[in-house]
Amino acid sequence: MTDEDSTFDVLGLLSDPVRRRLYRHVAAAPEEVGREAAAEAVGVSRSLAAFHLDKLVEAGLLAVSFRRLSGRAGPGAGRPAKLYRRAEGEHAVSLPPRSYDAAGRLLAEVLENAGLDRELQAAARTAGAAQPDARADDVEAVLRDRGYEPFWDGETLRLRNCPFHTLATEFPALICGMNLALIEGLAPEQWSPEMDPCPGGCCVALSKKKSH
Repeated sequence: MTDEDSTFDVLGLLSDPVRRRLYRHVAAAPEEVGREAAAEAVGVSRSLAAFHLDKLVEAGLLAVSFRRLSGRAGPGAGRPAKLYRRAEGEHAVSLPPRSYDAAGRLLAEVLENAGLDRELQAAARTAGAAQPDARADDVEAVLRDRGYEPFWDGETLRLRNCPFHTLATEFPALICGMNLALIEGLAPEQWSPEMDPCPGGCCVALSKKKSH
């Protein structure tokens, strides 16, 4: 079986609507999710949720850990709960096959070697501001539509997912700077984007300016 065939099989699992809703809920959650919470979130029984969640684990779409939710230890503390989180791997299919990642890496390498960080950031900021829904009041919706998976951490709006994860890993200064500039262009004036990495997520976080 080729890598492409394996990816088709993995993504084919998400054709089931319950499984798809469970994956989306767990993937978007800022913390690990237990079976009961996942079942309640999508409106199915705990046993059905457990079945689908474990299928997603087998496919490599979710990862598992075990922890006592009560926080207690020792006799009488109960069994550790099985918790789920989004797996680190990426799955993408292009028909026919394309090599956009290879082109992206080549372009990033050229820009970095040429020292064109500021020019890239200026272009990203302009591109963000030119989007049809840029500066919309609902910044969460704007970011969610672009795959950032925003969530609130106190008064800070953090981003669970980095849409440029692979390139950001290889060229962190270049791509993270571009990403910050892009979000500056997208965000309304009352928001202040800044570099504040979320563990396992995006390098940018947003907070409202004090005047607002």
